Amino acid sequence: MAQHILALAAEEAPERLQAALQSLGEGEVRAPGPGSPCSQESGVLRRLMVYKHCVPLVESGDLHLAKVSEIIGLLMLEVELPGRALAELATLFVDVIKGGSLSNGKSLELFSTVLTALASSKECLAYGKGELNGEEFKKQLINTLCSSKWDPRSVIHLANMFRDVPLTAEELQFVVEKVLRMFSKLDLQEIPPLVYQLLLLSAKGSKKAVLEGIISFFNQLDKRQKEEQRAPSVDLEVATMPLDQLRHVEGTVILHIVSVINLDQDLGEELIRHLKTEQQKDPCTALCPFSVALLLSVAVKHRLQEQIFDFLKTSIVRSCKDLQFLQGSRFLQDLFPQKYDVTAIILEVVENSAFGWDHVTQGLVDLGFSLMESYEPKKPFGGKVAETSYGLSKTPAQQACRLGASILLETFKVHEPIRSDILEQVLNRVLTKAASPVSHFIDLLSNIVVSAPLVLQNSSSKVTETFDNLSFLPLDTVQGLLRAVQPLLKVSMSVRDALILVLHKAIFSRQLDARKAAVAGFLLLLRNFKVLGSLSSSQCSQAIGATQVSVADVHACYNSAANEAFCLEILGSLRRCLSQQADVRLMLYEGFYDVLRRNSQLASSIMQTLLSQIKQYYLPQPDLLPPLKLEGCIMAQGDQVFLQEPLAHLLSCIQHCLAWYKNTVHLHQGVEDEEEEEEEDVGFQQNFEEMLDSVTRRMIKSELEDFELDKSADFSLSSGVGVKNNIYAILVMGICEVLIEYNFNIGNFSKNKFEDVLGLFTCYNKLSEILKEKAGKNKSILGNKTARSFLSMGFVSTLLTALFRDNAQSHEESLAVLRSSTEFLRYAVSVALQKVQQLEETGQTDGPDGQNPEKMFQNLCRITRVLLWRYTSIPAVVEESGKKKGKSISLLCLEGLLRIFNTMQQLYAARIPQFLQALEEADINVTEKAAFQIRQFQRSLVNQFSSAEDDFNSKETQLLITVLSTLSKLLEPASQQVLHSLLGWGKIPEHRGEDIPCCKGLLTLLFNLHALYKSPVSLLRELAQDIHACLGDIDQDIEVESRSHFAIVNAKTAAPTICLLVLGQAEKVLEEVDWLIKKLNSLGSDTSEDSSQISNQTQALEKGVILQLGTLLTAYHELVQTALPAGSCVDMLLRSLSKTYAILTSLIKHVSVALLTVDWLGSESLFPICYSKLTVTPGSSYCQDWAAKVLRETKPIPNLIFAIEQYEKFLIHLSKKSKVNLMQYMKLSTSRDFRINASMLESVLQEHNTEDAENDSTAEQPDENQEPKKKRQRKK
Repeated sequence: MAQHILALAAEEAPERLQAALQSLGEGEVRAPGPGSPCSQESGVLRRLMVYKHCVPLVESGDLHLAKVSEIIGLLMLEVELPGRALAELATLFVDVIKGGSLSNGKSLELFSTVLTALASSKECLAYGKGELNGEEFKKQLINTLCSSKWDPRSVIHLANMFRDVPLTAEELQFVVEKVLRMFSKLDLQEIPPLVYQLLLLSAKGSKKAVLEGIISFFNQLDKRQKEEQRAPSVDLEVATMPLDQLRHVEGTVILHIVSVINLDQDLGEELIRHLKTEQQKDPCTALCPFSVALLLSVAVKHRLQEQIFDFLKTSIVRSCKDLQFLQGSRFLQDLFPQKYDVTAIILEVVENSAFGWDHVTQGLVDLGFSLMESYEPKKPFGGKVAETSYGLSKTPAQQACRLGASILLETFKVHEPIRSDILEQVLNRVLTKAASPVSHFIDLLSNIVVSAPLVLQNSSSKVTETFDNLSFLPLDTVQGLLRAVQPLLKVSMSVRDALILVLHKAIFSRQLDARKAAVAGFLLLLRNFKVLGSLSSSQCSQAIGATQVSVADVHACYNSAANEAFCLEILGSLRRCLSQQADVRLMLYEGFYDVLRRNSQLASSIMQTLLSQIKQYYLPQPDLLPPLKLEGCIMAQGDQVFLQEPLAHLLSCIQHCLAWYKNTVHLHQGVEDEEEEEEEDVGFQQNFEEMLDSVTRRMIKSELEDFELDKSADFSLSSGVGVKNNIYAILVMGICEVLIEYNFNIGNFSKNKFEDVLGLFTCYNKLSEILKEKAGKNKSILGNKTARSFLSMGFVSTLLTALFRDNAQSHEESLAVLRSSTEFLRYAVSVALQKVQQLEETGQTDGPDGQNPEKMFQNLCRITRVLLWRYTSIPAVVEESGKKKGKSISLLCLEGLLRIFNTMQQLYAARIPQFLQALEEADINVTEKAAFQIRQFQRSLVNQFSSAEDDFNSKETQLLITVLSTLSKLLEPASQQVLHSLLGWGKIPEHRGEDIPCCKGLLTLLFNLHALYKSPVSLLRELAQDIHACLGDIDQDIEVESRSHFAIVNAKTAAPTICLLVLGQAEKVLEEVDWLIKKLNSLGSDTSEDSSQISNQTQALEKGVILQLGTLLTAYHELVQTALPAGSCVDMLLRSLSKTYAILTSLIKHVSVALLTVDWLGSESLFPICYSKLTVTPGSSYCQDWAAKVLRETKPIPNLIFAIEQYEKFLIHLSKKSKVNLMQYMKLSTSRDFRINASMLESVLQEHNTEDAENDSTAEQPDENQEPKKKRQRKK
């Protein structure tokens, strides 16, 4: 049979040979081994023949897999062939692979064994025209194999085969690169198993190449997918896989990588090292959605979590800083546009994780909380943290914290299983971080609830546990927490009952904060649980999300029927609070109005409560003065006096509730109302109106002595009487303001009512003047701080419009009463200014609608129109300020406009077009509207500068400059015509440059505007030339050419004001250049394939850096030669020069040979002058004076000399390397700050001995500076 098989093999009849082999039994297959010993040539040939024909047979696919495995196993046992036979057999395998004949890849198990045996062979084998040993032959085979074309179906089998072959580092690199190149030729579904084989292969080495290839491949796929989404491809063959399929494959690959890292920790370390290195070169390729998802999956292993999170947080903050840095400089934006945004990439990972990436979610949650805790708002020592949640995220830390919240919110929306974990962690942090700011966690909780309000019903036990700790939390935290979870109270009776129980306990607590928290909770419940028949919530003072409203409507049936008794019970509890401390009562008075608006059916109960409360202090006798018992509003404990009843707030609450009741509820009452209820309502309404009219009448008649207040009264806070008088004064002033608003609103432009308003203001103004006068004498008086006005924001806008813009004929006579009082006009504008300032600082104002952003926006628009008209129509110069001290109305208007413009950019950035539209009816874009307003203020500024000296107002000029700076932020950088008109100010000859603050403001504005469209280096050069011409040269024999670019530079402003501003701006330019050089270094170290594009970008960056530094050095050249006065200017110049040399040093380390023609690398203009500045030369009196003062404080000088020497060192290296003489203008450093010039010293000493006593004072100074050093030299 054996002879028959060999004969068939010799005849090369594959069909007959295959049939014969299939008929063989197991013993017959094994027979060629023992029967063909390798010691005989014929035996080797027989074995080789069997191998050659068994390999195609195994790969044919006609045999059962069990039989194939058995044959391969037998052949592997008999592979002990001579080297030449092994080489021939290995070459056969290579040919089979190149021919694409592999079907199941089973024969590759034999190939790995053959290669292993071949590598250990010492026999010399023929290869081409030469001979190689076994190891070298194996290397050539692998090289040939990796250079040839592979069938995509066999790639996985080949990758698996190479795991069993001993490979050198170079061979492994060949294999890995080949497998990575095959990724693009495989179906997407075949990638995960191939990645797994590749990862197992990386145990031999090339970990970095494997990871880099995998990340790069999926990064390219993601980019291609995004491009197709933006512009779908028409060609079906080019189109990639569906998005969901791509995401599932990516998820599987990430799982494979994580599982291998669990077995091989070195792979995880290599992943972090690789991404850190890539991030320095090109962050766009290092941190892509796939790599971030991979890092977050690996971070679940605690061993690597800290490293990964530190890396991600550093990358996020660096990205935010770079973005902020670029936004501030048009020069940088043009040279190095920001191509990536880490925050967007991470949020994209959250979006991608919806495709079953459960292994990523825990990492996302941990990263989100880590960001929020690492960059949370910091509480200043001993102070209250400023709430910034209403504003925009400005600093990189704020942006990172906001990103953490966004990650958690989006993860909460996408992944249902992890929701309870996120909610629990947020609630825990709200409780445990009570001592530090938690507003960011409260905001997150609120957003979570709005996104899925019913989710909390499943987690109600956690919320209930949180309620148990309400008494121990700060009031702001309690209010925020209750506002956030209030939708749950509508759908979960158990949670509502638990909250009420906690609040009932808290209302009787000893702690004041706990009682205030209870009041806040009860008011929230009253606002949100409507009684049947209440009006629509469209007039709510606080915005409610659409989801929350829908939840309330779903449960409206049982809520409305059951809520009345519930709300009345709460009101009963709150009535007890009216006998507690002033702070608790104050919260009630401020909250009742919102409750009334949201729950109108409680109007009767609330109004009756207020009526009974005010009756305790109201004196009904019509002729009794004063009309209110102020002594009942204070409480004495020993020598201390406290406010017990905030009477003005009570009256304000009554006034607002009554006005709302008359305007709203009374209009909605239908004919079906019961007469008894109507009579009751009319009863308290009539009582309130009569009471307020009586109080108004009697307050006008009252003198200050009736309140025990006059100019002789004691207002110091060191005595009980003084404290009492301060409290009385604040109460009376508040009552007057409340009555002013009440009478104006009900007066309907009645002359009598407006006379009453003026009479009330007279009372208010008398007290205000007394407090101001006393405050000037005694700093401890309460009046030193302006009390917050009781006028509401809506009323202020109405009042200002009536006073300044109401032209109705019927109103003219009554308004003339108010307009006749300049003090009242000034008061109205100053209250508007105070309200806008409060809105700017806290995001809300006191009074009704103070927390309603829409109403606040409307009021701001109305106030702005009035203030703008008043300022532009009546200039401050024309206005008669009289003998009264204080700011003019025009100046107050301008200050108010400045604050409004700032507030708009902080709180209503998205609505600025609407705001500008409200000011100017024309339908034009934002830039043109802003430009129109800028031109108005620009005219006012020019008028100021061209006015007579007596009429020049420095304060107004500074405000105008600041207003222009604020409005200029609304301009598009492309609007060149507007910028050019603004940049012309510095050259207006009428500038009043002697005013230092105006000079600072103007130059700062010029620098900021320059940064919007180009670098300010040319401006710095011109300013430095003007400073040089103004102050003169260090060598007094040289006359400086008079070149006046800017009239603002004169003897008074040149130094230190303008000089320090120029140096400060130069520092910013140096920072930009330094940033660019770092980017150059990272681009230079990038060895990616797209080298031509990188080379072009590098050349553009180098050119930009050199142009910047070249122009900047000319400015330094001027300043170094200038006779600057010793002090801050010289110190800052020396430090700035040190930094310049350091940057030049870093530049020449990187600079390309093509740029060596730049002549200022060894410029003759700067360096010798620097040395002369540091050398004491007795020939110049300026240098003597300058050196004598500067050398006393020599801190900047050694740093400068060291920087110069480092620069020279690298310049010499660069000269040798490039064979370009860059040292032609340089002289080697011999001038040091501690060097003693012996010959000069001797001549100075001889001169000193011959001088008379009159010149001793001029000669002693250099002698004192030098003599001690000489003595020390002698001792040595």
